[in-house]
Amino acid sequence: MTRSADSRYAWTRLMLTLALMTIGSSGMYVVSVVLPAVQAEFGVARADASLPYTLLMVGFGLGGILMGKLADRHGVMVPLLIGAAGLGLGFVGAGLSGNVWLFAIAHGIGIGLLGSSATFAPLVADTSLWFVRRRGIAVAICASGNYLAGAIWPPIVQHFVETIGWRQTYIGLGIFCAITLPVLAMWMRPRPPAAVAATSKPHTGTPSERPFGLSLNGAQGLLCVAGVACCVAMSMPQVHIVAYCGDLGYGAARGAEMLSLMLACGIVSRLISGAICDRIGGLRTLLLGSVLQGVALLLFLPFDGLVSLYVISALFGLFQGGIVPSYAIIVREYFPPAEAGARVGTVLMCTLLGMALGGWMSGKVFDLTGSYQAAFVNGIGWNLLNLAVVLLLLWRVRAARLQPA
Repeated sequence: MTRSADSRYAWTRLMLTLALMTIGSSGMYVVSVVLPAVQAEFGVARADASLPYTLLMVGFGLGGILMGKLADRHGVMVPLLIGAAGLGLGFVGAGLSGNVWLFAIAHGIGIGLLGSSATFAPLVADTSLWFVRRRGIAVAICASGNYLAGAIWPPIVQHFVETIGWRQTYIGLGIFCAITLPVLAMWMRPRPPAAVAATSKPHTGTPSERPFGLSLNGAQGLLCVAGVACCVAMSMPQVHIVAYCGDLGYGAARGAEMLSLMLACGIVSRLISGAICDRIGGLRTLLLGSVLQGVALLLFLPFDGLVSLYVISALFGLFQGGIVPSYAIIVREYFPPAEAGARVGTVLMCTLLGMALGGWMSGKVFDLTGSYQAAFVNGIGWNLLNLAVVLLLLWRVRAARLQPA
């Protein structure tokens, strides 16, 4: 089978990547399901019981940079094997933990830093290197594995928690990841053609050394700012829609349904945005997503009826799902291929930082004002910052094209 960009092998590899990400992302969703059982067994407050998720997300973000650098240097198989060991040991360690602090450390280091991080940013970057003509839709399919995991794992975990207990469920997940991930990883040994070419000759005088007419680190910095800003805005509905529905008197169950609808529409959004990206490029797709996300946030201000919130939640999912994968496309289009893993990992870490910051900030704004209206306004402000950065980058690209050679 020919191992070139856009080849049959590349599409087969994409399907393996989707499976790897769906399995590897399990840690991000399992902890939320077992939180009530863990809180009851350890006898801790809800804030302490939430610490494992916080440490997991911090480890996930930092690990994305580390695993991306390893993928750039050794290929994606190496971080995947590390991730298999991290998830295996992390899940088993969490299942055997005697207190909430050991449980949290197992999530932060094993499941987050060394585990799930290996199956997200490196795989997104790797996919972008195996496709040229259909790069947008390929990256979108790959990134959908993260949302797909959110749809698949919670009901499975809930079933086993109810039948055999959360500890045995964690140990079983550890064994499952330790067996399946290395088997799939062995099929990922070949290096992407673009990465091989990039490491065989230096990048001197190529356009990718001056993305947007800036230094590599300067351009990276602006993308990181954009990543934080868009996800601070994105986190407001995703993190607080359940509580918002409770405050309006609709009940938490309605809010949970809206969140599920939002994430389901996010999968559709990622696929549609990937197809759009193949036509207009990553930067313009990011601009489109930013504008539409801002529109959806504005709709939350005047409309708070039950039906209206279902509709707006669906629209928000359709509008925002393609934003994060666009950053991987932008990195591939404007930065050296040999640095794709590390740079994609850095930008995606900033999007996770934005989600964490936005979730906390929205709650703080609510505490200060007693209303989620101000929190939505805060999200809109951050979305405008993202929009401003994207417009600046587009202006610099256009200005560079108009300059004489």
